[in-house]
Amino acid sequence: MHLVHESKKLTRTFYLISHPNVVISRDVPVPRWPLSELGRTRMRAGLRQPWVKDVVAIYSSTEQKAMDGAAILGEHLSLPFTPIHELGENDRSATGFLPGEEFERVADEFFANPQTSVRGWERAVDAQARMVKAVEQVAALELARAKPDGVAIVSHGAVGTLLYCHLTGQAISRRWDQPPNGGGNWFRFTLTPREVFGGWQPFDRL
Repeated sequence: MHLVHESKKLTRTFYLISHPNVVISRDVPVPRWPLSELGRTRMRAGLRQPWVKDVVAIYSSTEQKAMDGAAILGEHLSLPFTPIHELGENDRSATGFLPGEEFERVADEFFANPQTSVRGWERAVDAQARMVKAVEQVAALELARAKPDGVAIVSHGAVGTLLYCHLTGQAISRRWDQPPNGGGNWFRFTLTPREVFGGWQPFDRL
Protein backbone atom coordinates (compact mmCIF):
# COMPACT_ATOMS: atom_id res chain seq x y z
CA MET A 1 0.00 0.00 0.00
CA HIS A 2 2.86 2.36 0.77
CA LEU A 3 4.41 1.85 -2.69
CA VAL A 4 1.10 2.54 -4.43
CA HIS A 5 0.68 5.73 -2.44
CA GLU A 6 4.18 6.92 -3.36
CA SER A 7 3.60 6.15 -7.06
CA LYS A 8 0.43 8.21 -7.11
CA LYS A 9 2.16 10.99 -5.21
CA LEU A 10 4.94 11.25 -7.82
CA THR A 11 2.58 11.57 -10.79
CA ARG A 12 2.38 15.08 -12.26
CA THR A 13 -0.10 16.24 -14.84
CA PHE A 14 1.23 18.96 -17.12
CA TYR A 15 -0.78 21.42 -19.19
CA LEU A 16 1.11 22.95 -22.12
CA ILE A 17 -0.61 26.22 -23.07
CA SER A 18 0.39 28.19 -26.16
CA HIS A 19 0.03 31.94 -25.78
CA PRO A 20 -2.98 33.46 -27.62
CA ASN A 21 -3.08 36.42 -30.03
CA VAL A 22 -0.31 39.03 -29.93
CA VAL A 23 0.38 42.62 -30.99
CA ILE A 24 2.42 42.19 -34.19
CA SER A 25 4.94 44.92 -34.91
CA ARG A 26 7.77 45.27 -37.42
CA ASP A 27 9.50 47.64 -34.99
CA VAL A 28 9.57 45.38 -31.93
CA PRO A 29 11.66 42.18 -31.68
CA VAL A 30 9.35 39.15 -31.88
CA PRO A 31 10.23 37.88 -28.36
CA ARG A 32 9.02 41.22 -26.97
CA TRP A 33 5.60 41.16 -28.62
CA PRO A 34 2.88 41.36 -25.91
CA LEU A 35 -0.55 39.78 -25.91
CA SER A 36 -3.17 41.80 -27.75
CA GLU A 37 -6.46 42.71 -26.14
CA LEU A 38 -8.02 39.76 -27.97
CA GLY A 39 -5.24 37.53 -26.63
CA ARG A 40 -5.83 38.75 -23.09
CA THR A 41 -9.57 38.24 -23.45
CA ARG A 42 -9.07 34.70 -24.72
CA MET A 43 -6.57 33.92 -21.96
CA ARG A 44 -9.04 35.10 -19.32
CA ALA A 45 -11.81 33.06 -20.95
CA GLY A 46 -9.62 29.97 -20.59
CA LEU A 47 -9.61 30.37 -16.83
CA ARG A 48 -12.99 28.60 -16.93
CA GLN A 49 -11.31 25.33 -17.90
CA PRO A 50 -12.24 22.86 -15.14
CA TRP A 51 -8.64 21.71 -14.69
CA VAL A 52 -7.30 25.21 -14.00
CA LYS A 53 -8.29 24.93 -10.34
CA ASP A 54 -5.89 21.97 -10.01
CA VAL A 55 -2.84 23.96 -11.12
CA VAL A 56 -0.37 24.52 -8.29
CA ALA A 57 2.66 25.71 -10.25
CA ILE A 58 3.13 27.86 -13.35
CA TYR A 59 6.13 28.12 -15.67
CA SER A 60 6.55 30.16 -18.82
CA SER A 61 8.88 31.10 -21.61
CA THR A 62 10.73 34.38 -21.07
CA GLU A 63 9.07 35.87 -24.17
CA GLN A 64 6.68 38.70 -23.32
CA LYS A 65 3.56 37.09 -24.80
CA ALA A 66 4.07 33.92 -22.77
CA MET A 67 4.79 35.84 -19.57
CA ASP A 68 1.65 37.93 -20.16
CA GLY A 69 -0.38 34.74 -20.36
CA ALA A 70 1.31 33.23 -17.31
CA ALA A 71 0.63 36.43 -15.35
CA ILE A 72 -3.09 36.25 -16.13
CA LEU A 73 -3.20 32.62 -15.02
CA GLY A 74 -1.11 33.36 -11.94
CA GLU A 75 -3.23 36.31 -10.88
CA HIS A 76 -6.35 34.15 -11.11
CA LEU A 77 -4.79 31.41 -8.96
CA SER A 78 -2.79 33.71 -6.64
CA LEU A 79 0.38 31.96 -7.78
CA PRO A 80 3.72 33.30 -9.02
CA PHE A 81 5.15 32.00 -12.27
CA THR A 82 8.70 30.95 -13.07
CA PRO A 83 10.16 32.10 -16.42
CA ILE A 84 12.56 29.66 -18.11
CA HIS A 85 14.38 30.84 -21.22
CA GLU A 86 14.60 27.36 -22.73
CA LEU A 87 10.78 27.14 -22.94
CA GLY A 88 10.93 29.82 -25.66
CA GLU A 89 9.80 29.52 -29.25
CA ASN A 90 12.17 28.29 -31.96
CA ASP A 91 14.77 30.98 -32.66
CA ARG A 92 13.64 32.93 -35.74
CA SER A 93 15.91 35.95 -35.24
CA ALA A 94 17.73 35.29 -38.53
CA THR A 95 14.69 36.53 -40.44
CA GLY A 96 12.97 38.69 -37.83
CA PHE A 97 9.44 39.78 -38.74
CA LEU A 98 7.95 38.01 -41.76
CA PRO A 99 4.58 38.87 -43.37
CA GLY A 100 1.86 36.28 -42.76
CA GLU A 101 2.00 34.25 -45.98
CA GLU A 102 5.80 34.22 -46.09
CA PHE A 103 5.96 33.19 -42.44
CA GLU A 104 3.62 30.26 -43.09
CA ARG A 105 5.78 29.06 -46.00
CA VAL A 106 8.92 29.17 -43.89
CA ALA A 107 7.12 27.45 -41.00
CA ASP A 108 6.06 24.69 -43.40
CA GLU A 109 9.72 24.23 -44.38
CA PHE A 110 10.79 24.28 -40.73
CA PHE A 111 8.57 21.30 -39.92
CA ALA A 112 9.20 19.50 -43.21
CA ASN A 113 13.00 19.69 -42.89
CA PRO A 114 13.70 19.25 -39.17
CA GLN A 115 17.42 18.54 -39.66
CA THR A 116 17.94 21.75 -41.67
CA SER A 117 18.25 25.38 -40.59
CA VAL A 118 15.63 26.99 -42.80
CA ARG A 119 16.69 30.57 -43.61
CA GLY A 120 18.84 30.61 -40.49
CA TRP A 121 16.09 29.55 -38.08
CA GLU A 122 16.94 27.19 -35.23
CA ARG A 123 16.60 23.64 -36.52
CA ALA A 124 13.42 21.82 -35.49
CA VAL A 125 15.43 18.94 -33.99
CA ASP A 126 17.41 21.38 -31.86
CA ALA A 127 14.32 23.30 -30.73
CA GLN A 128 12.65 19.99 -29.87
CA ALA A 129 15.62 18.78 -27.80
CA ARG A 130 15.77 22.09 -25.96
CA MET A 131 12.04 22.07 -25.21
CA VAL A 132 12.05 18.47 -24.03
CA LYS A 133 15.01 19.16 -21.72
CA ALA A 134 13.29 22.27 -20.33
CA VAL A 135 10.08 20.37 -19.57
CA GLU A 136 12.12 17.64 -17.89
CA GLN A 137 13.78 20.38 -15.82
CA VAL A 138 10.33 21.64 -14.77
CA ALA A 139 9.33 18.09 -13.85
CA ALA A 140 12.48 17.65 -11.74
CA LEU A 141 11.81 20.91 -9.89
CA GLU A 142 8.25 19.88 -9.11
CA LEU A 143 9.31 16.40 -8.04
CA ALA A 144 11.90 17.87 -5.68
CA ARG A 145 9.28 20.15 -4.17
CA ALA A 146 6.85 17.24 -3.75
CA LYS A 147 4.02 19.31 -5.18
CA PRO A 148 0.68 17.70 -5.95
CA ASP A 149 -0.86 17.40 -9.38
CA GLY A 150 -1.28 20.26 -11.87
CA VAL A 151 1.62 22.12 -13.54
CA ALA A 152 0.92 24.71 -16.24
CA ILE A 153 3.55 25.66 -18.82
CA VAL A 154 2.76 28.73 -20.92
CA SER A 155 4.85 28.55 -24.05
CA HIS A 156 4.50 28.62 -27.84
CA GLY A 157 2.87 26.77 -30.70
CA ALA A 158 5.88 25.46 -32.64
CA VAL A 159 7.88 24.15 -29.68
CA GLY A 160 4.66 22.88 -28.13
CA THR A 161 4.06 20.86 -31.30
CA LEU A 162 7.63 19.58 -31.25
CA LEU A 163 7.12 18.49 -27.64
CA TYR A 164 3.85 16.78 -28.63
CA CYS A 165 5.66 14.87 -31.39
CA HIS A 166 8.30 13.71 -28.91
CA LEU A 167 5.81 12.64 -26.28
CA THR A 168 3.65 10.72 -28.76
CA GLY A 169 6.56 9.15 -30.63
CA GLN A 170 5.62 10.86 -33.89
CA ALA A 171 8.07 12.13 -36.48
CA ILE A 172 8.28 15.92 -36.55
CA SER A 173 5.49 17.16 -38.79
CA ARG A 174 3.26 20.21 -39.00
CA ARG A 175 0.38 17.74 -39.15
CA TRP A 176 0.43 17.91 -35.35
CA ASP A 177 0.53 21.72 -35.15
CA GLN A 178 -2.00 23.69 -33.11
CA PRO A 179 -5.21 24.92 -34.81
CA PRO A 180 -4.86 28.09 -36.95
CA ASN A 181 -6.74 30.23 -34.43
CA GLY A 182 -4.06 32.71 -33.41
CA GLY A 183 -2.68 30.49 -30.64
CA GLY A 184 -4.20 30.00 -27.22
CA ASN A 185 -4.42 26.20 -27.25
CA TRP A 186 -3.48 23.47 -24.79
CA PHE A 187 -2.88 19.77 -24.33
CA ARG A 188 -2.42 17.59 -21.25
CA PHE A 189 0.36 15.07 -20.62
CA THR A 190 2.29 13.15 -18.00
CA LEU A 191 5.93 12.12 -18.03
CA THR A 192 5.73 9.20 -15.58
CA PRO A 193 4.29 7.38 -17.38
CA ARG A 194 4.81 9.27 -20.65
CA GLU A 195 1.34 9.84 -22.06
CA VAL A 196 -0.57 12.55 -23.93
CA PHE A 197 -4.30 12.88 -23.36
CA GLY A 198 -5.72 14.15 -26.64
CA GLY A 199 -4.38 16.78 -29.01
CA TRP A 200 -4.39 20.56 -29.07
CA GLN A 201 -7.64 22.17 -27.86
CA PRO A 202 -8.62 25.87 -27.75
CA PHE A 203 -7.97 27.22 -24.27
CA ASP A 204 -10.94 29.60 -24.46
CA ARG A 205 -13.49 26.88 -25.32
CA LEU A 206 -14.89 24.31 -22.92
